[in-house]
Amino acid sequence: MSTPLDTSDQDFEHWWARTGQWVEEPNQRRGGESGVQVLAPETPEQPCLYSKRQIGHRFFSWRYPLGRPTVLREKNAMQALQSLGVQVPKLVFYGAKKKGSDWHALLVTEALTGFISLDQWYEQQRSHPIDSAQIEPVLEQIAHTLSRMHQAGWQHSCCYAKHIFIKTDPKHAPEVALLDLEKARRRWPASRAALHDIKQLGRHRGGMPQAHWQLFLQHYCNLNPKLRTKLT
Repeated sequence: MSTPLDTSDQDFEHWWARTGQWVEEPNQRRGGESGVQVLAPETPEQPCLYSKRQIGHRFFSWRYPLGRPTVLREKNAMQALQSLGVQVPKLVFYGAKKKGSDWHALLVTEALTGFISLDQWYEQQRSHPIDSAQIEPVLEQIAHTLSRMHQAGWQHSCCYAKHIFIKTDPKHAPEVALLDLEKARRRWPASRAALHDIKQLGRHRGGMPQAHWQLFLQHYCNLNPKLRTKLT
């Protein structure tokens, strides 16, 4: 007997049958496995899709002491951040059902066209340096994005440069989107969420130089002055 969450059996089986190339091979953790495939467009007009596929991959909480698929938590976080004006990948399909003793779960999102990770952006600068005047607007937009999330009491919990995606265009302001929200959660006071994520980003900022990190902190602390002494 299957137990669906937020979807019909027919819809779930349709999306579960759609498979593609692994871009993140399934890893074994949280009592199960989780990986990501890229799904080719079915028509030229459609964007590429990413499908996070999980079997027995659960989180536990006071509300779900027996566990629920981690994509449920990620879906909830995506919808909450989107309502705050924080850009996240467009959610195409979410579904989970129990087969035997294991949850099977899917989270399908559209590719972020024109975006690259902050890690990739700095990697590109090694061979193609960009005008320094273009760097500060990106760092400022990242600060605004994270601050908006934190002030609402949300903690990303995996705040790495590889999960912050940016889109730059000389004719437009930079855009920032957040990915990989399966560990995201509410945390109060909001300052604890902020301190956790910003300190974590400091440890996992990839190729971001120290001077850029200090510039980012300056912008972030201008938005959150009470945290200045704890972050600088």
